[in-house]
Amino acid sequence: MRDREKAKKRAKELVGRMTLEEKASQLRYDAPAIPRLDIPAYNWWNEGLHGVARGGTATSFPQAIGMAAAFHRELVEEMGRIVAAEGRAKYNSSRALEDRDIYKGLTFWSPNVNIFRDPRWGRGHETYGEDPYLTGELGKAYVNGLQGDGEYMTAAACAKHFAVHSGPEAVRHSFDARVSQKDLYETYLPAFEKLVKEAGVEAVMGAYNRTNGEPCCGSKTLMQDILRGKWGFQGHYVSDCWAVRDFHTNHMVTDTAEESAALALKSGCDLNCGNTYLHMLKACQEGLVTEEEITEAAERLFTTRFLLGMFDETEFDGIGFDRLECPEHVQTAERAAAESVVLLKNNGILPLAKESLKAIGVIGPNADSRAALVGNYHGTSSRYITVLEGIQDLAGEQVRIYYSEGCHLFREKVEFLAQRQDRISEAVAVAKNSDVVILCLGLDETLEGEEGDTGNSYASGDKADLLLPKVQRELAEAVIGTGRPVVVLNMTGSAMDLRYMQDNADAVMQVWYPGARGGKTVAELLFGDISPSGKLPVTFYNSAEELPDFEDYSMKGRTYRYFQGKPLYPFGYGLTYGNVSVEEVVCGGNSFRQGEGGVLEMDVREAVKVTVRAVNRSLTGTGEVIQIYVKDLDSPFAQPNAKLCAFSRIFLDGNESREVELVIPGEAFTVVNEDGETVEGGEHFLISAGLGQPDRRTAELTGKECVVFTILKRTVGTEK
Repeated sequence: MRDREKAKKRAKELVGRMTLEEKASQLRYDAPAIPRLDIPAYNWWNEGLHGVARGGTATSFPQAIGMAAAFHRELVEEMGRIVAAEGRAKYNSSRALEDRDIYKGLTFWSPNVNIFRDPRWGRGHETYGEDPYLTGELGKAYVNGLQGDGEYMTAAACAKHFAVHSGPEAVRHSFDARVSQKDLYETYLPAFEKLVKEAGVEAVMGAYNRTNGEPCCGSKTLMQDILRGKWGFQGHYVSDCWAVRDFHTNHMVTDTAEESAALALKSGCDLNCGNTYLHMLKACQEGLVTEEEITEAAERLFTTRFLLGMFDETEFDGIGFDRLECPEHVQTAERAAAESVVLLKNNGILPLAKESLKAIGVIGPNADSRAALVGNYHGTSSRYITVLEGIQDLAGEQVRIYYSEGCHLFREKVEFLAQRQDRISEAVAVAKNSDVVILCLGLDETLEGEEGDTGNSYASGDKADLLLPKVQRELAEAVIGTGRPVVVLNMTGSAMDLRYMQDNADAVMQVWYPGARGGKTVAELLFGDISPSGKLPVTFYNSAEELPDFEDYSMKGRTYRYFQGKPLYPFGYGLTYGNVSVEEVVCGGNSFRQGEGGVLEMDVREAVKVTVRAVNRSLTGTGEVIQIYVKDLDSPFAQPNAKLCAFSRIFLDGNESREVELVIPGEAFTVVNEDGETVEGGEHFLISAGLGQPDRRTAELTGKECVVFTILKRTVGTEK
C-alpha cells in the first residue's frame, strides 16, 4: 500500500525550498515549471467520466448514468482501471514529447457523485442516479479502479461537486441551495463520505453554488467541519472552474478578488481552477492570508504528485501507446453498453427474428447520430457505430434496411428552405414499407448538459419539462399511426415522459448514451444475441407536473424514496428476455418464500447476510440484478418508502438456478434525525428481495413479486 506520510514528508521538504511566489504559483490548475528545483509544469485539469476525455483517442464507455443502470460494481471498477491505464499511456507519451498541456495529466476530475434529484437537471447523466447507496457503491468502485492499490496511484480520482449540487444550471453561479440537516446527511453527503472514508479518494471538487448561505468552495461547514473534521479527508480540494470568482461577482460574499482567494484558501481550497489565485500574493501582502496557509496548500498538492510517482520511476512508466483503445478495452466497453440498456416494455416483439423479416425501417434523429452515442465529457473514438450502422451490419444482406432521419433533433425542419417537418412523409413511407420500425428518439449533449456547454434553455443545459422535442413527438405519432410494429429506442441521459410510447409502441428501450460503438451492442440486443438486463437508476415520472419546484432542494416528493405517486417506470425496474424470479431467501437460518412472509428476530447492529435463490424458468440466458430493500416500519425519522440496501448482478443460463449471498450493511437499519444525526432505527424492518422495488408499479410491470419478511430488532444483551 502507498505511504502517504512518506509522500507528505517529501512534499514538505520540496515546498520548503520554494519562495513565496513559487508556492503561490503552484496553487493554480495550470501550475508553471520551477526549473531551479527540477519541477516541470503540470496542468491538473483532466476528465475521465466514462473514458479518458478531451485528450484525443481513448476507449469510449457508456455515459455514467448508463454505467449506473448496469448495477455492477466490478464493471465500474474495471472502467476505472482502463481509464487509469489509458491516462497513463497518454501521460507517458505526452511527457516524453514535453507536452504538458491541459487534459494530459494524471488527476482526473471524476466521478460525479451528486444526487440526480430532479430529471430536469441537464448534468444528471454525469451521475450514478438518484440513490445515495447506489451512487456511493459505484463511485467507490470507480475510485478503487482508477487509483489502484499499489505503491503509487495509477491516477488520482476526484469526487465532485461538493456538495448539494444538482441544478438549476442557469443560476448555479449565484444560487443558494437551502437544505435541511436531515436531507443533507441522509441524501446529499453519504456518497462523498463513502468515497473519502472507504475509497480514499485523493481529491474533492467544490460546487459553484452556495449551500445554506456559504459558497461551496469557501464553506467552513463543508470543507473544515465535515470533510476534514468529521471524515478525516487527507487529500487536496479543488474549486470548480472559476467558482472562486463567483464569490465577488455573483454570490456577493466578498468584495474583491483578493478577498475571494483568501476565503477559498482559508476554508481549505488548495487548488484553483480559474484565475482568482493569481491574486494570492496580493492577498498575502494585505494580510488576508498567511504564508503558512499558502505553504499548507502547496504541500497537499505536492503530496498528491508524489503519490502519483511524478518524480520517481514507477511501474506505470512502461504503459505504452498500444493500450489506448486496445481490443480488450473496447470489449469491456461493449459489455458495459450491453448491461446498461434498460428494456422498459416488450409485448413479445423482441428479440427480432431476422429470418422472418424482409425489411426493417430505422427512423429518427438519433438513429445515425454520433452525438447521441457519447454524452458529454467524452473522448474521441477511432470508430463510431451508430444504431443504424449496427442494425445494417447485423441484419445481413437478406434483410433490407430503410432509413429516414424523420425530423431534426429539435428544429422544425431539416433543410433550411423546406417547409416544416420536411422529413416526416419520408419516415411514414419507410414505416409503411417495413415489417418493423426501430424509432430512435431522444436528446444529446446539445440539449442536456452543463451550463455554457449546451444550446438548450439559453445555454443552461436543463430541460423545461420531461417531454421530447415537439417535432419528435409528432414523428412518433406519425410512425406509430401507420400501424406497423414499432420499437422505440430512447437515447437520453435522463428520465423522460414516455407515456405515449408506453401506451402505443410495441417495445421501448432506454438506451442512454451507450458509447462510441454503442450501435453495435444495441443491434445485438434487438436481435437477441444478448438479453437486455439494465435497471433504472432513476425514477421515470409521468410528467414534470408531479415534481416539486426545481429550485426546491427538499427531498419531499422526490426520487423513489420519497415520491408518493405512481411512477411511469420505477427506480430499479428493467425487463429481460428471460423469465427470472427470486423464489427463496435464507436469513439467520430461516427460509422465506414468495407470498409467505414471516418474522425473524436479529441483532442488526452489524451486517446482515442473506442468501437469495434466483431461478430462470426460460431457455434464454440473461443477466439480472438481485435487489434488497429495507423499510423501517417504526421510526418517525424513516423515509416513507423502502430504500435500496444491497444488490448483486448475476447471470443465469436457461433453466438455471443460483444462490447468491448479499450483505445488508448495519447502517441500513439506522435513520437520520432532523438534526442530521445518524441514530438507531425502529424495532421492525420489512426486508424485500427481488428484481426491483417492492412497489405495486414494479409488480404490475413485471408480473413478479418480491420475497418479503420482517426483521424484529433484538434488544442488545438478550438471547434469541
